[in-house]
Amino acid sequence: MRESEEQLQAWMIGGLDGDAAAQAALLRALVPLLRSFYRRRLRGGEDDIEDLVQETLIAIHTRRATYDRERPFTAWLYAIARYRLIDHLRRRRILVPIENLEDILVTEGFEAASSARLDVDRLLASLSPKQARAIRDTHIDGLSVAEAASGAQIGESDVKVSVHRGLKALAALIRSNP
Repeated sequence: MRESEEQLQAWMIGGLDGDAAAQAALLRALVPLLRSFYRRRLRGGEDDIEDLVQETLIAIHTRRATYDRERPFTAWLYAIARYRLIDHLRRRRILVPIENLEDILVTEGFEAASSARLDVDRLLASLSPKQARAIRDTHIDGLSVAEAASGAQIGESDVKVSVHRGLKALAALIRSNP
């Protein structure tokens, strides 16, 4: 049986106020809701769905102090669930190396790919090494900000600032050299 928004919110508020039974009832009621949410968005992978449900329940428990009692509970719940799903999909991103890619591109008439890469390398060389790496990691290699920060051994905010300033500098450079 699906619980109502009002019931879920009452259990959440009860849990926030220290009622362990309300907190337990809330977590039990959320399991089928979260399973359904993830099944609609993932094909197969029951293990992945169960992992996501558990991760989401942990996130709800650890972030419960951020819940605004005046707002709908399910909006807060599904926002957390969406972020867990996004993190999961990023972790599962599979990179497949393609051997002899340049030869294939030339054969198929995509010679521009090599010159485009040279253009990007030339543009990035005009930036500081930190900015160039941040842009390459996040915008070319597809790393998340957290992954880029970890690889460069700097903070996430430092990566964001480096990307922002680097892109701004590149835009100015491109505008000045049409």
